[in-house]
Amino acid sequence: MSTPRKSKPPAIVHQPVAQLYERFVADIKQRIRTAQVKAVLAANAELVLHYWEIGREILASQKQEGWGAKVIDRLAADLQREFPTLSGYTVRNLKYMRAFAGAWPDRAIVRQLGAQIPWKHNCVLLDRVKDAATREFYIRKTVEHGWSRSVLVHQLDTALHQRAGKAPTNFALTLPPPQSDLAREMIKDPFIFKPAPLDESAHERALENALLARLKDFLIELGSGFAYMGNQYRLEVDGEEFFLDLLFYHTRLHCYLVIDLKVVDFQPEFVGKMNFYQTTVDKQLKADADGPTIGIILCRGKNKTVVEYTLHQARKPVAVAGYRLLPPKLKAQLPDASQLKQIVAEVEVPDEP
Repeated sequence: MSTPRKSKPPAIVHQPVAQLYERFVADIKQRIRTAQVKAVLAANAELVLHYWEIGREILASQKQEGWGAKVIDRLAADLQREFPTLSGYTVRNLKYMRAFAGAWPDRAIVRQLGAQIPWKHNCVLLDRVKDAATREFYIRKTVEHGWSRSVLVHQLDTALHQRAGKAPTNFALTLPPPQSDLAREMIKDPFIFKPAPLDESAHERALENALLARLKDFLIELGSGFAYMGNQYRLEVDGEEFFLDLLFYHTRLHCYLVIDLKVVDFQPEFVGKMNFYQTTVDKQLKADADGPTIGIILCRGKNKTVVEYTLHQARKPVAVAGYRLLPPKLKAQLPDASQLKQIVAEVEVPDEP
């Protein structure tokens, strides 16, 4: 009887040394980048808390000792004389520190909110917003979306806190609760666009082209998560062609969004057309893991009651929002594309906020 032959163990395949080293270096580089970002954010938090502490001491001393406003001038001169190489201790910045401490008396709240954004962002909010709840809204949005200071100023100029989540929708009836809340919050009413040079009499294709010519500004106004898929996006149904004004994919909602532009006031039949577009996208583009396609109808104006009645009968998730073209006096205040930087790029000690 023959003895069964033992099988040889599988040969171990070694990766080339060059490939192993490349992976090793790539991993180290990523760790360094992550550490750098964490270090910058941590340094910013410490800077903001440091400024808050100085502001709190100024407030307490003025209250206890009865010192007037001139003490800040004297303090600035003394600090600059003692620390000539350090910036950030000017009269103006010390006044911001005092105002910051007065606006946020609780250290824990400062750590949760004010310390999460750069100091110059906080100075903008101190100048522009007096209500604590509104300041908190803009801080949370800045952290969520990584706004630069210029973008924050734009959102303040256009009163985002009065527009976010205000559009009538049927999301509560057509989307599950977590997704419906997020979807509702991302829809502004009205949207404020900066398509130059147009006025309110522009026809739909001109409005569309103008928005696309300033796509970065358009995406900033839409909000984070919108991935542009195309305009006049072609769909074919049983040999007939249909074209979507604008098609996006939302990376947080994991669904397609169809935007239909109208240069007239809302009409109930707009929803029927939108539902057809949504059904077609769901059948032809939507993956199994994607959520239902959301429709956004942008109109010049609307009767809120008519919109509510119409959406109540719609089976697909739809929002109806107005739009405004930015007044000329505000156009110069909007950021250029070159100014759109990540929030960490603005973490610095200011000479003059």
